[in-house]
Amino acid sequence: MKIGILGGTFDPVHNGHIKVAEAVKTQLDLAKVVFMPAGQPWLKSDSPVSPAQHRAEMVRLAIAGRLGFELSLLEINRPGPSYTVDTIEEFRNKNGDGNELFFILGRDSLSQLPRWKEPSRLIELCRLVAVPRPGSKLPDLKELETLIPGLSSRLVLLDKPEVDVSATQIRKRVAEGLPIRGLVPEPVAVYIKQHKLYVV
Repeated sequence: MKIGILGGTFDPVHNGHIKVAEAVKTQLDLAKVVFMPAGQPWLKSDSPVSPAQHRAEMVRLAIAGRLGFELSLLEINRPGPSYTVDTIEEFRNKNGDGNELFFILGRDSLSQLPRWKEPSRLIELCRLVAVPRPGSKLPDLKELETLIPGLSSRLVLLDKPEVDVSATQIRKRVAEGLPIRGLVPEPVAVYIKQHKLYVV
């Protein structure tokens, strides 16, 4: 079975995440896409992140009723910083070695890959699917290949969808009292309002 894993802070999950998951699922003919909110994202340790239960619940609301989408609390339930390689290894152990895993990330994250924990081990465990983001350039793949040998054969580069919406933008709009309709699924917008998230 081909399974996509879409990790992220999801603070909040937005329509861009849904669009990316749908596009990758279709283009790579995946059986399902698993949304995996980060527990303690180590690359964002210097910036505040909403409590995990809020972020997980927003994902649950966003994907409810969508065929082939699942929520995993694997990272949230594991103590300590979230490292992708540990997550993929644990997911593989729990779901069997017979599955082919595809970890979905933004192209802009590729340049940071050498800073990740055990990137060489990561590309042994799964293939990486890089999706474009507006304004982000593709990093030098030859240089990345030098730093992480074998990366190019384990990397799928997609040229769409290009999603021009960010969680930072949404949090800012909420803080300024601006509407977020159309940027997040409606149940997520209701949840944010009910729980007074992102209100300064």
